[in-house]
Amino acid sequence: MGKTSKIISVILTLSCCLTAHSQGTLKEYKRANAVDSLFKNKVFNTPKEFHWLEDGYLWYSNNNGKEKEFLLVDAKGEKQFTAFNPNQLAASLSKNMGKEINFNDLPIDNLEFGKNHETLLFTIDTIKFSCDLKNYQLSRIKGGYKKPAKKDEYWGDNFDELGNKPVGSPDSLNIAFIKNYNLYIRNKKTKAEIQLSYDGSKGFYYSSYMQWSPDSRKIMAYKVRPGEEHKIYFVESSPKDQLQPKLQTRDYLKPGDQLPFKSPQVFDVAAKKQISVTTDLFQQQYDISGIEWNDNSSGFTFEYNQRGHQVYRVLEVNATTGKVKVIIEETSPTFVEYSGKRYRYNIKKNNEIIWASERDGWNHLYLYDAVTGKVKNQITKGNWPVRGIIKIDEEKRQVYFTASGLDSNQDPYLLHYCQIDFEGKNFKRLTTGNGNHKVTFSPDYKYYVDQYSRVDLPPVTLLKRTDTQKTVLEMQQADISALKQTGWITPEVFTAKGRDGKTDIWGVIVRPTTFDPDRKYPIIEYIYAGPQDSFVPKNFQPYYWAMSSLAELGFIVVQIDGMGTSNRSKAFQDVCWKNLKDGGFPDRKLWMKAAAAKYPYMNIDKVGIHGTSAGGQNAGAALVFNSDFYDVAVASCGCHDNRMDKMWWNEQWMGYPIGPEYEACSNTANAAQLKGNLMLILGELDDNVDPASTMQFANALIKANKNFELVTVPGMGHSAGGDFGERKRRDYFVQHLLGVTPPSWDEIYKK
Repeated sequence: MGKTSKIISVILTLSCCLTAHSQGTLKEYKRANAVDSLFKNKVFNTPKEFHWLEDGYLWYSNNNGKEKEFLLVDAKGEKQFTAFNPNQLAASLSKNMGKEINFNDLPIDNLEFGKNHETLLFTIDTIKFSCDLKNYQLSRIKGGYKKPAKKDEYWGDNFDELGNKPVGSPDSLNIAFIKNYNLYIRNKKTKAEIQLSYDGSKGFYYSSYMQWSPDSRKIMAYKVRPGEEHKIYFVESSPKDQLQPKLQTRDYLKPGDQLPFKSPQVFDVAAKKQISVTTDLFQQQYDISGIEWNDNSSGFTFEYNQRGHQVYRVLEVNATTGKVKVIIEETSPTFVEYSGKRYRYNIKKNNEIIWASERDGWNHLYLYDAVTGKVKNQITKGNWPVRGIIKIDEEKRQVYFTASGLDSNQDPYLLHYCQIDFEGKNFKRLTTGNGNHKVTFSPDYKYYVDQYSRVDLPPVTLLKRTDTQKTVLEMQQADISALKQTGWITPEVFTAKGRDGKTDIWGVIVRPTTFDPDRKYPIIEYIYAGPQDSFVPKNFQPYYWAMSSLAELGFIVVQIDGMGTSNRSKAFQDVCWKNLKDGGFPDRKLWMKAAAAKYPYMNIDKVGIHGTSAGGQNAGAALVFNSDFYDVAVASCGCHDNRMDKMWWNEQWMGYPIGPEYEACSNTANAAQLKGNLMLILGELDDNVDPASTMQFANALIKANKNFELVTVPGMGHSAGGDFGERKRRDYFVQHLLGVTPPSWDEIYKK
């Protein structure tokens, strides 16, 4: 190499070093730590909740930049005004409570307005007050306010079928109860007991959750054959109340485990007779639920979810004959998404049912004849999904619902509110503005507050009339001028074609406040590709936890909804079926390549990824199955083998019985394929995803002679690792994507 060449080489090397070290330094770390507080309280006129009163008024609180104000809106008069004087109320409260109350942040809850809006009722902690707004005199209401006790419940606890109290008959003459695993009734007056069933046993017993018919002549009681018991165990290494560790256990059914079997039966009380109900139509049970008697006591209906989630039925039992007939049957060659899209509404007076189905390729509503089980008509129709039901108006035979994908020139995930007749006619859009909408209706549904925003559009809050959809009052327009002064950069909504070359894939790009288009920025993807929903943010926020702080270290951070997630067509979501390793990665890669082609400062040769839970599985899969594209991954509390995770979530997408697809999609079983730099983060007390899932992945990596980092956080449950995990995650990306040695934590986090 010649002298000139050497000089050029040195200059280039120094230039690269200077560029690298302008990212991931102590200065960037300090800014990453401060970004949440830096952006905090910099967006004004963005009310969160709207409270309608019965007289056509509504009230809400607003952050106007000076104080927290409380406003009353007169819908009919089309005007708004201050509800009360915060200064005067704060002064009265300070005097009454003997301590200083800040008028700018009144600590009041459960606010109500009295007659003519002349009095206020509210609570502070457990004290309930009444305030006369004529003179701001306060009265303490006797009894005060008792906060509802929080129940410490665990999602996976086994249901105690024998834990119900005796059930009284509607005519108040008898009580039904379980004794020796069988059904009995007791006459309230004579105390005489009558045994109605004789086939109950410890292994196949009658549940205590029986139901009387409305006419008190019959009882529905179902037998239960218990399922398999499956527990997970973990050690709490550092309990707060003792030195020695504690062993903890949880009920935790996993894919393939044996489930309980329920067999509904009918009993004629007067005849002391059992009417047998055949189980042919609900034999392969995942679950039966929603048992409900008909108003005329002729029978009862319930819902049957077949194991594997490819058949879902609404069934009716004739209480005289015990015969079972199908009212609704939903089938799919992939899955019926009972866990997120199931909707049923009974219109009893007309013997009709409104039912949601994806049978035409999109989630829509259908009107059924509840007697014949025939579809009377499809209510909603089109290449867009119904997202939720707001109200069923039986008198006017109208449905209020949310939908997305209605506009070809808008993000297809943006929520809009609509109205339609039961017969599928008179479809109306209640919202059309290009944003993600949240609507709050008045009690009579004549008016509604329409608040909408996008990640790149600050919130707008409007009052509208339902009949005309016209705006009658602009309540608030968000002010982000103070936010912009911090150097905040608006996130960018970006789209690119997916793997089929046709479907638009949507995501967002977050840049640091120090963004310089002449630099090169490694890319970090924040991922959660669970099929149950879509996850890219759609509402305006000044700060996105999983993205904004990382960006400040010197990265471009993105989030994308690839195929296999929800809220698009059925075909879009079906990509996930028995194929969770896919994770939408073919679409994600194309999206980032398209973004990098448009923005050369995005370094497509340095790509990181992080996620938690199903996102942790996805992050691991990025290096196991997609190391051609991803270089660094941080996977927190991941489900790395779907056989190790909770039954309900995994069988919904991976199917039953357990097939070879489970192993094919397993990060653990395929650990030898891993390339790149991986950090695993685990909470030792995670009772959402079995901690053994991460440990087995780690074990497989060790056996495959793979280098990786394992971070276990004592006492932590299902999470991304808390503050400690966040610090480790930042350092890992800085080290392996920027090639910079992170500064010491003593320097970064000293106060």
